[in-house]
Amino acid sequence: MITNTELEYKGDLYPSKIVSFEHDSDSISFYTNKSVILKVTVLRDSLIRFRFTTKGYFSKDFSYAIDKGHSHGYNFLEVTEEDDYYQIQTSKVKCKIQKADMRLCIYDLEENIILEDELGFHWEESYEYGGNIVKMSKASKEGECFYGLGDKATQLNLKGKRLENFATDQYAYQKDQEPLYKVVPFYIGLRNKKSYGIFFDNTFRTYFDFCHERRNVTSFWAEGGEMNYYFIYGPQMEDVVTTYTHLTGKPELPPLWALGYHQCKWSYYPESNLKEVAAKFRELKIPCDALYLDIDYMEGFRCFTWNKEYFPDPKRMVTELAEDGFKTVVIIDPGIKIDKGYSIYKEALEKDYFCKRADGPYMKGKVWPGECNFPDYTNPEVREWWAGLFKELISDIGVKGVWNDMNEPAVMEVPNKTFPMDVRHDYDGNPCSHRKAHNIYGTQMARATYHGVKRFAYPKRPFVITRSAYAGAQRYTSSWTGDNVATWEHLWIANIQVQRLSISGMGFTGSDIGGFAEQPSGELYARWIQLGVFHPFCRTHSSGDHGDQEPWAFDEEVIDITRKFVNLRYQLLPYLYTMFWQYIEKGIPMLKPLVYFDQDDIQTHYRNDEFIFGNQILVCPILEPNSLGRRMYIPRGEWYNYWTNEAVKGGKEIWVDTKFDEIPIFIKAGAIIPKYPVQQYVGELEFEELTLDLYYKHGQEKSEVYEDAQDGYDYKKGRYSFLSFKTTGKENELFIQLHKDGKFDTNYSKYKINLIGLPFKIQTIEIDNVEVAFDKNTLENENYLLVNKDFNALHFMGE
Repeated sequence: MITNTELEYKGDLYPSKIVSFEHDSDSISFYTNKSVILKVTVLRDSLIRFRFTTKGYFSKDFSYAIDKGHSHGYNFLEVTEEDDYYQIQTSKVKCKIQKADMRLCIYDLEENIILEDELGFHWEESYEYGGNIVKMSKASKEGECFYGLGDKATQLNLKGKRLENFATDQYAYQKDQEPLYKVVPFYIGLRNKKSYGIFFDNTFRTYFDFCHERRNVTSFWAEGGEMNYYFIYGPQMEDVVTTYTHLTGKPELPPLWALGYHQCKWSYYPESNLKEVAAKFRELKIPCDALYLDIDYMEGFRCFTWNKEYFPDPKRMVTELAEDGFKTVVIIDPGIKIDKGYSIYKEALEKDYFCKRADGPYMKGKVWPGECNFPDYTNPEVREWWAGLFKELISDIGVKGVWNDMNEPAVMEVPNKTFPMDVRHDYDGNPCSHRKAHNIYGTQMARATYHGVKRFAYPKRPFVITRSAYAGAQRYTSSWTGDNVATWEHLWIANIQVQRLSISGMGFTGSDIGGFAEQPSGELYARWIQLGVFHPFCRTHSSGDHGDQEPWAFDEEVIDITRKFVNLRYQLLPYLYTMFWQYIEKGIPMLKPLVYFDQDDIQTHYRNDEFIFGNQILVCPILEPNSLGRRMYIPRGEWYNYWTNEAVKGGKEIWVDTKFDEIPIFIKAGAIIPKYPVQQYVGELEFEELTLDLYYKHGQEKSEVYEDAQDGYDYKKGRYSFLSFKTTGKENELFIQLHKDGKFDTNYSKYKINLIGLPFKIQTIEIDNVEVAFDKNTLENENYLLVNKDFNALHFMGE
């Protein structure tokens, strides 16, 4: 329980005594005699919103981050008044709010503290801007750990760190550099084996301090706006992440090709250069689904134009690439060149769609085309106009995806790298300055782009990627980690960034494989490919300043390693697609740091390198040069070495020998891993059988496989195939139960089941309780069995 102490700290201001409260449905409002109001809203039993104002009333409630379709509703809510505090209780938690000073403490139902205020809410008057800097501080206990915050180039556990959120074009950033391109003001706390989350939904420049300034205090503050945060109770980290992801929203399924391998460079031009790259992929038999065009495809960097010298007939070129399985993705930036002969500029000018300075003129900044004006994507009318501009690119020319860059927004040759803070924005009818709109500018651009691509790609699914993002951007777009560097340190950073983004709601992310700036060695590129194929978004990209970065820019050994691992990704596409389905249906992150996988094991709390890909594949990248092995932590449970099929018991650190063409990969015992045959691009082959790698476990395990037509929207009408496998291993028996759902009929007719780690020789096989004949030689020598896909139960019996 918080004691009532005199609050004096740095001249800040604090709430005073609560004098009254009102309970209205799911909201409880507490009033002080200093015009401070706290509004507590119970959205779910484990999801509570805390909103403070210091002016006696609340401004209009509006957020770009919150998904309007998120589910809410609670099972139990009771408000009681005691002598010293008010108590709000749900079926999961109790919240006690002190009458003397409005500080609060949240408990579980057994009265264990989950989260307690230190100073709690306080504020500082900001005379420069005529508003408040709003602050919150929480007491932190020994052993408490912190995770999340999206795109941060630092260790996974944020304990002891101080971080800044302000979307910034941070070219060639370094480890621990702040701030970066994305703003996700959401963190997960873990104390006493219980997880909770805090989402501080404030789009101003924000800061988080995890026991950096004061040892046992965690604080967060913003340079304006409201103190408005959501508390999420687990107690499992999985529950926290899932609830946050539901709150801020999930994407729709991407087309399957978007999960293939992508190749990009600044820049592929002219057309003959792009065609050479495409031909080389097919010649070397390295699968590839998408090729990207950077800014040089445009006429003088004007968005929605083509350089007719480099690309005389874009539609023909895009069609010819598509015939060979390549989808074309083009870049579109926010800066619109000031040129009255340029139709896009002229139209935006006539319709008054550009951002303005406070004293009236259009905001002008220098980007690639030279002097530019910038659309105000916070205006719904502008977003609708912007979406309509994609007709020619998508409908007429046949481009399949759009890549939004420079949308922090980035401006050249100014110290702050962005707009002046006095620029005005519509903010969906809530007019404000750039101080408030800066962090969501990129997301609103990506949102408008997504709606345009979706409109004109229909009946196919859209693909959009953005560099800058705020919480909730995952509803519209994938993302990557920005302009990294070809160094071993950046390989380490990329591994952590994508894990962190994944548990921060942004699942569809990856890094520029090989590094954007500078030139990787063949060894570094190979090690990066080996990591990158296990990231949801998989793309090589480089600045091109230091030479080429296609796989064939390196020696034969690196080419072979690239082919081997890209082949593995294409084999694992049904597994990856299922991961994505679990993400959009259930809010489960596609990559799981070890602490997410097993928060009760204290050994996982500071692990950075290893992660779980999906639910059942453990990946540990090689992050140092000249390494043919490494120490790694195997989480608790039973695992199989993917390369040797050797069984390993987890819960310990081990040394793993590896080779240049391998990294440590382990499969969870009991798992069924679905695989396609290797294809050079998604949809190239029709195949007769789906391979299922089954790893024996004594006990039970569940596995899932989701499939559909790989593009389009028929899956929303029930035309999908969902397979749920339950394996039960005994000393001399193995049961496989299969439950099927959905109306989609896959084109294969059989399962090829590879049996791995079986501790007995099979004597009898029953399918749906009927004994069947089988080829004993094939089963004993090659350990696989072919069965028709329409079975419900499979039973192997041994001696």
